[in-house]
Amino acid sequence: MSGRSKQRDADDAARRAIDAVWRIESAKVIASVARVVRDVALAEELAQDAFVAALEHWSKPGVGVPTKPGAWLMTTAKNKALDRLRQHALHARKHEEYGRDLDAQEAYVTPDFVDALDAAREDDIGDDLLRLIFTACHPVLSVDARAALTLRLIGGLTTDEIARAFLAPEPTIAQRIVRAKRTLSAARVPFEVPKADARTERLGSVLEVIYLIFNEGYSATAGDDWMRPALCEDALRLGRILAELTPDESEVHGLVALMEIQASRMKARVDREGRPVLLPDQDRSRWDPLLIRRGLAALKRSEALGGARGTYALQAALAACHARAARAADTDWPMIVALYDALMQTAPTPVVELNRAVAVSMAYGAEAALPIVDALADAASLRNYHWLPSVRADLLAKLGRKDEARAEFERAASLAKNAREREFLVRRAGEMG
Repeated sequence: MSGRSKQRDADDAARRAIDAVWRIESAKVIASVARVVRDVALAEELAQDAFVAALEHWSKPGVGVPTKPGAWLMTTAKNKALDRLRQHALHARKHEEYGRDLDAQEAYVTPDFVDALDAAREDDIGDDLLRLIFTACHPVLSVDARAALTLRLIGGLTTDEIARAFLAPEPTIAQRIVRAKRTLSAARVPFEVPKADARTERLGSVLEVIYLIFNEGYSATAGDDWMRPALCEDALRLGRILAELTPDESEVHGLVALMEIQASRMKARVDREGRPVLLPDQDRSRWDPLLIRRGLAALKRSEALGGARGTYALQAALAACHARAARAADTDWPMIVALYDALMQTAPTPVVELNRAVAVSMAYGAEAALPIVDALADAASLRNYHWLPSVRADLLAKLGRKDEARAEFERAASLAKNAREREFLVRRAGEMG
């Protein structure tokens, strides 16, 4: 092998190593630097500079990846942050009159600089990550912007990876992220965990973003694949991080429980051709028992903290009913209806009511459920929601009204944006004769 080939292999190995390190460590590095510079956009820029420096240095002959690559990145990024602050301080001094008293100069420069130095010397990664999560999910941003920025800053995903995950053009995602960072700067959003009175509201925004990411992976809204497992894994990782950082927040554990239990079914949700397999037809031996145990443990933790009636905890309890049933026939549908009744008290939305109707049909028959679905016909939020005519079609089919069911399945297929869902609904329409 030539020397040039060896160097190319070394470069490739270093690149793969730093890509892996970046995915794992980037959030910690950005969070720590943001505490120093108090600017998320600048913190990411400095972390990226450290990333480039690492790639250049680790690729040198005889150097290689250090034993603690995350610490190397952290130290390099913090040094770059301090250099930037020193440059800023020097620039500020040059704009002062040269004859100004030295004490006055120091009074002008010292406070922010000393605070930054103190921040750089601290090493509380947990608090830094929590600050970064709350900043990326700030309500001043749109939900889409929060999701993209969260995946970029905390998930460590590249712009291209985020674009592919949400089936959006890369320039669109890039602009969304840039605008989000500009919005945070323009709004002077502080890099901090909100005070107690605002924390609950802001935490709700964080949980909403994480669950949005998970749902997009669990049931993709568009594209050729019904699921995108990588997105579910990213959301789960974010949820687990948040649970470690906020151990006393019941709804955080409720969301983690919900995602763990739902993720346990992923291998059984599609057949070998990638086609959807509905819950009653899934091979439960393919459900992941480890994820189920983790989910049930998180649900128990949420309930022990007094969060049994929380929105995510109730949904996790619904998922747990399915997880505890060895066979579909063993499912406690009356209990599921009761849980949906409770969820309608906590989060009364048309989607929840539609899901409650499905549970009612399983517990008490299609005839009892059809009026519930019909009452949702005028719900504005469900006007283009393909599962509304799909559920109605299924109920009509069970009642023997095949022609009406076929028309509803066809309408559902026309609304579906996901190719796999559309194929499934067209097939169901064909089964109506």
